[in-house]
Amino acid sequence: MIVRALDRREFLAAGLAGAIAHSAVESARGYAANDAVRIGLIGFGGRCRQLLRALVKIPGATPVAVCDVFDEHLEAGRRAVGDSGFVTKEYRALLDHKDIDAVLIATPDHWHAPITVAACAAGKDVYVEKPLTHDVSEGAAVIEAQNRHQRIVQVGMQQRSMPQYQQAREIIQAGRLGEIHKVRSTWNRNTPRAQQGRIDIDPKTVDWQSFLGSARQQPFDPYRFRQWRWFWDFGGGVFTDLMTHQQDIINWCLNLEQPALAASLGDHVNDGGLWETPDSAQTLVHYPDKKLQVTFEATFANARNGAMIEFMGSEATLYVDRGRFELIPERKSKTQPAELVLGDGGKGQDFYANPDGELLHLTNWLDCVRSRQRPIAPAEAGVAAVWAPHLANHSLRSERAARWTDLVKQEGQRT
Repeated sequence: MIVRALDRREFLAAGLAGAIAHSAVESARGYAANDAVRIGLIGFGGRCRQLLRALVKIPGATPVAVCDVFDEHLEAGRRAVGDSGFVTKEYRALLDHKDIDAVLIATPDHWHAPITVAACAAGKDVYVEKPLTHDVSEGAAVIEAQNRHQRIVQVGMQQRSMPQYQQAREIIQAGRLGEIHKVRSTWNRNTPRAQQGRIDIDPKTVDWQSFLGSARQQPFDPYRFRQWRWFWDFGGGVFTDLMTHQQDIINWCLNLEQPALAASLGDHVNDGGLWETPDSAQTLVHYPDKKLQVTFEATFANARNGAMIEFMGSEATLYVDRGRFELIPERKSKTQPAELVLGDGGKGQDFYANPDGELLHLTNWLDCVRSRQRPIAPAEAGVAAVWAPHLANHSLRSERAARWTDLVKQEGQRT
């Protein structure tokens, strides 16, 4: 049976509006369905502003404070929270503020786990961007903080909240693909980065020591400051930045634990020699208990396939991206084809107007803040989603196949 595409009006009426408008019960903290949730914004760069555009559409979501170490971002944040908002360069000062219920964390990666732990201890609920951890040793502390302090932690892996991924998971878990032994995922773009080498920032406008945090001491570098994702001290390149989204869906659909082995390679093709992390990379991740091989590739030199996942089963292949899914039977299979197309335009785009993953995911978080129910992407999922990307990076940097036991030993954590 072919599931026809929904037009925008039908989708808003049947799915998105329902996700936003459903009533939440009175919670232990006394929230009614649309009571204000006072939110502090930590890290007011481009990603936070994108999330804020979705956040302000949700009834009761009330940004009241902002924190950033960069004067330019802080001034933009001041305008976002208004004259009565609390503005600071110190995230601890924001967490100490009694009139803040929850925080949205959109800092560089190496700050995600420490601020999440501190926010939970301060009694704040948390929406934190992925990847949740900068190395595997941080995972246990984040989960422990979430559970001990009974906080609602939602990791920004918004694909879980999008209907086509949810339906894809139902199809896979119903066994309609047969036995799955290969999964292929990509995140390819054709966007050269070399021309972005010149960035002029007055170092006096940046609290560089606060930006560094636990990272090694180093002189201020405006390019590293702006493009932190591509430097090991602050990010993890394409594997933790992009693969994490796809790996989370793969984990979710197939109930995966830690991978056993990863073999990675990478090159600098389109980054003008400016990045530490390669801009073109791929990895093969092995789960021997399930006889499962998972591949991920990413490049900034060719946009073929864009961002997508293919689950390859003995009876059918399931293709899914941020705008659709397609179920494609194998020849002679009894599985019937199906599709759900929600996004306008071609396959594999980074973002579609519909479905609005950020809006759906933030709505789920705020619903759970009010109801005290478990969100769709809690800390446990965020920690697990980055296991394979961390292992892929370990292989990449060591220039050999890497085993999970090697990575855990290196980070000093037993699982």
